Amino acid sequence: MRLTDRVAFVTGGGSGIGAAACRAFAREGAAVAVVDVRREPAEAVAEEITAAGGRAVAFAADVADESAVGAAVSGMVARFGGLHAVFANAGINGMQCPIEEMTLEEWRATLDTNLTGTFLTVKHAIPHLRAAGGGAVVITSSVNGTHLFSAPGYAAYSTSKGGQLVFGKMAAVELARWDIRVNVIIPGAVKTNIQERTYQRKLQHVRWEMKMPDRWPPLHGRPATAEEVADLVLFLVSDESRYITGTEVVIDAALSLLRG
Repeated sequence: MRLTDRVAFVTGGGSGIGAAACRAFAREGAAVAVVDVRREPAEAVAEEITAAGGRAVAFAADVADESAVGAAVSGMVARFGGLHAVFANAGINGMQCPIEEMTLEEWRATLDTNLTGTFLTVKHAIPHLRAAGGGAVVITSSVNGTHLFSAPGYAAYSTSKGGQLVFGKMAAVELARWDIRVNVIIPGAVKTNIQERTYQRKLQHVRWEMKMPDRWPPLHGRPATAEEVADLVLFLVSDESRYITGTEVVIDAALSLLRG
């Protein structure tokens, strides 16, 4: 039980990697705040955890809304008495279109959720992590915007993901004095429902024709499962990674290494 007597705060916890992380944290003894912009999925994950004998509470919050994030953090601390681990995972693909076709509102929607949402989550968690004598923060970035720059139309998404990596490294140095560790995971292809909130327009004007190998990505030849990514997050919030901070960990089955 690697997380006994600890409390974890997970954004985007209603599905995909976030839900898998909530389950993994709870199995290892943590009390979990399942935070999602959609109340029903968050409650479903929390109920699943409690039915299995774990501790969890659901919060509906848009991570781009500072008052909602602050209320969720405060509510979790009031319920469980502290905070030790944060998984800033909420994110959207948003609009995929040529740069000149993208509206300011579409640009802001992606940046507000992915980058500003990460900032607000970490900002409101810091006082409670400091009060606990330290803790761990993990941020979900992506190979797109950190290692790959070849997804036509993904200017907003890739910019937000590159920004998360830089923010994570800056936070790692700033927060190390309080024994708060900050690391960034960089997934490649993962089986999740993020495509449900992906929108596309006029991509034919910017798409490059590329042929991937029959076995793709190179290792295993399939996307990662949410549980495989959650295993990495569990390691990074546990004491097994107590000397690791400011690190970017790529989990993409060598996808970003193979270039045509």
